[in-house]
Amino acid sequence: MDVVRTLAVVGGGVIGLSVAWRAAGAGWAVTLFDPANGSGASWVAGGMLAPLSEGWPGEEAALAFGAASLARWPEFAARLQAHATTELFTATRTLTVALDTADAADLRTIADWVNAQPLPTLDSARALPTSETARPGDIPEMSARGDGAGDEHLRLLDRSGVRALEPGLARTVRAGLLANSEPAVDNRALVNALRSACVAGGVEFRAERVNSLAELSHDRVVLAAGAAAAQLWPGLPVRPVKGEILRLRRRPSAPTPPESVIRARVHGRPIYLVPRSDGIVLGATQYEQGFDTAVTVAGVRDLITDAEAILPGIGEYEFAEAIAGSRPGSPDNLPLIGYLDERVIAATGHGRNGILDTPVTVDAVLSLLADAQLPEARSADPGRFRTSAPISSGGVR
Repeated sequence: MDVVRTLAVVGGGVIGLSVAWRAAGAGWAVTLFDPANGSGASWVAGGMLAPLSEGWPGEEAALAFGAASLARWPEFAARLQAHATTELFTATRTLTVALDTADAADLRTIADWVNAQPLPTLDSARALPTSETARPGDIPEMSARGDGAGDEHLRLLDRSGVRALEPGLARTVRAGLLANSEPAVDNRALVNALRSACVAGGVEFRAERVNSLAELSHDRVVLAAGAAAAQLWPGLPVRPVKGEILRLRRRPSAPTPPESVIRARVHGRPIYLVPRSDGIVLGATQYEQGFDTAVTVAGVRDLITDAEAILPGIGEYEFAEAIAGSRPGSPDNLPLIGYLDERVIAATGHGRNGILDTPVTVDAVLSLLADAQLPEARSADPGRFRTSAPISSGGVR
């Protein structure tokens, strides 16, 4: 008779819940420890799945890791949808827009670099509608790129192409970068679906704070405590990065939300608008302020001001919520996934891409639990950093 192996998952965000769900399905007896699972950064997130749009020359490892996870999202969501009470996806594409010439040039840099990378096949979520004829002066060189053919993942649009896709955006938008394979999910629907999946899979929930991993008697421990992971493993290079997000509810007089996720940079500040069934999620500020999750007046002001520069009609929306969370940042913007000793596996440090990176992180952790290594996750091995405790290359066999 086989002995049932026991697994403790410390942290109940999207990463921890997903690991617990899938590990239980793989035959582990799983206990998840979190005083209030799903209430941290996962509850605050915008839910964007946009590794391509965030790409930049020199960040090959981060792009490859994010793309590997994005390629897994359709199957991951299909398996989870049975436990959801609503559709998980809220948008099927991402449009990054530029307000000035410098930002438009950056879009070209991103497109040229990303389209030249060896990436996995990504499903195109929807076809691009036919664009109007470009007007003179609307960065004519843009229309020469990105006809949607070949292996291009990103397509450059001129001003008229942006307006054809999203007519509600400001007329001051000069150019756009379209990623048809970058959707968005409702992060709160995702958290609720994962909770239900864990319950159905027999995961034991303990609303307890773990003060020491040594106190846990389980065969294996997955440290998925997000920004707080370094408190349980001193020296782990994970830090809290504060982010504020606003939730806006559409009123009858307000324009409909964009169909795409809209990303932009306004006055040097990044901003995104993610559609929801009842409105828009608007984010996000970014501060290095420890575990401070208070929402500031300045943060709210900047988000609303910048959003109006992109979507003028947003002022008609109802202000529904202002909330902040602590993203788990790492020094190189890649997560830490791997053994820290012979028993403890880290699954943290995902920064602002925790939801995007969930499927590949789960596959990597399950591989480690089976005494194997997922090739796509090698760049996330915590052994690339020096920590205060020894790092093992694998588990006990």
